[in-house]
Amino acid sequence: MVKEKNKEIVRGDTIVRFEKVSFEHGVNKPILDEVDFSIRRGGKITLMGQNGAGKSTIFGLIMEILSPESGNVNIVNGVSIATARQVIPRDDLKLTVREFFEKCFTKKVYDIDVKIDDVLEVVHLRGHEKVHNRIVSTFSGGQQARLLLASALIQDPDLLLLDEPTNNLDKAGIAHLTAFLRDYKKSVIVISHDSEFLNAFTEGVLYLDIYTRKIEQYVGNYFNVVKDITARMERENMKNAQLEKTIQAKKDQANVFAHKGGRLRLVAKRMREMAEDLEEEIVDVRKEDKTIRPFTIPNQPDLIGEIISITSFTTMKGHKIVKHKANICLKKKQHLLLQGPNGIGKSTLLEKIAKSEAEGTKIQEGVRVGYYRQDFSTLDFNDTVMQSLSSGILSSGEIVNEERLRATAAQFLITGDMVYTKIGSLSEGQKGLVAFARLVLQKPGLLILDEPTNHINFRHLPVIAKALDEYQGAMILVSHVPEFVHQIHIDEILDLEK
Repeated sequence: MVKEKNKEIVRGDTIVRFEKVSFEHGVNKPILDEVDFSIRRGGKITLMGQNGAGKSTIFGLIMEILSPESGNVNIVNGVSIATARQVIPRDDLKLTVREFFEKCFTKKVYDIDVKIDDVLEVVHLRGHEKVHNRIVSTFSGGQQARLLLASALIQDPDLLLLDEPTNNLDKAGIAHLTAFLRDYKKSVIVISHDSEFLNAFTEGVLYLDIYTRKIEQYVGNYFNVVKDITARMERENMKNAQLEKTIQAKKDQANVFAHKGGRLRLVAKRMREMAEDLEEEIVDVRKEDKTIRPFTIPNQPDLIGEIISITSFTTMKGHKIVKHKANICLKKKQHLLLQGPNGIGKSTLLEKIAKSEAEGTKIQEGVRVGYYRQDFSTLDFNDTVMQSLSSGILSSGEIVNEERLRATAAQFLITGDMVYTKIGSLSEGQKGLVAFARLVLQKPGLLILDEPTNHINFRHLPVIAKALDEYQGAMILVSHVPEFVHQIHIDEILDLEK
């Protein structure tokens, strides 16, 4: 998707400026409140904020897909803008690779195959010379993530907007992207929860506060900015604590003098006035993002023996299906980590196992499977959150209890009228939290997780890792995030590449 205007830009000039921009998603759903910030030519910026705060809304306003309720989004003439979406639209999955990239341009590009080859090399998608006529849906989730990234890079925009670009990328893919962004001479704004990745190139941070609905702009690399924010909060909390102590002391003195009467009543009045003046000095401390509450995924009771056995599996190598033998049996409390590079067939294997269609895999009869897909396609996007969670309870064989449903939803920051929101209207991070809430209500005997860190706020990840570590059923996990995996006990590793 590209937006373009005509005029030469000088490096260092402001190319995008938000002036008192306010935006609402529907009635009584304010997202931005008189937001101000600017982006300079050549800047490498991180956009931070809690899931659902409105980060993707900022991108929509810059791309002019959305319009502000009030205020102005000023984009200098001549600035071309391109964005890589988080997921490939379902209609685009039917396209060939060539058709997919042709849609990135408003005019016909005659050397499109050369450009495709060059950009696929950048995103480290090997074998690109054979893929021009390949259907997009035949690529793995990780390979589709690379195609999405390439669809933005191929436009060589003045401003590149990347929304969770490391999702589904393996270590090699993240390394290639990091090197590209370091060398990119134009402007970049990135939404990501991968702190190491962000710190490798970030020069500044835009923080969207979900409480004030305003943007705070910081200069410096990612880790320094986070450190500065934390230090500022500590200073403000300390100052407020000292002020509140002094205020209470003045009020206590005023009460003592007021009871003594006479001229001391005037002293008491002055004390109260001093307390009121000090109360005005108390600052609004920047609230920290909320973190989901600790949770447990209950396992299906009364399961004994082998829950799942894998005696063979297939992988994709050089566009050919290769069959392998295996000897894996998982009982309760046993966790399997599935490893391998993008495109080898991890997600395909997980999907077949979840649907009981994997040759060489046997799941004990009656075992309830909880399946977390990286594209959230196990959720019906037309359902409300309430309907989705209700179906999770019903699948466990229990009766829907709205009080329990709401209590579970609240653990994942889904409160109030949010339960009546359609799944398709949620941010990707919020969809992930709904998917975890469903697993809690399903009480699975076998838990299958395909990249469960994608789109999730980094503050939630330790809580999720602890829940998975303590899960008492059998579990199969795919994740490209080592620091997340290291927090979960793993009994066996199946490396599809080896």
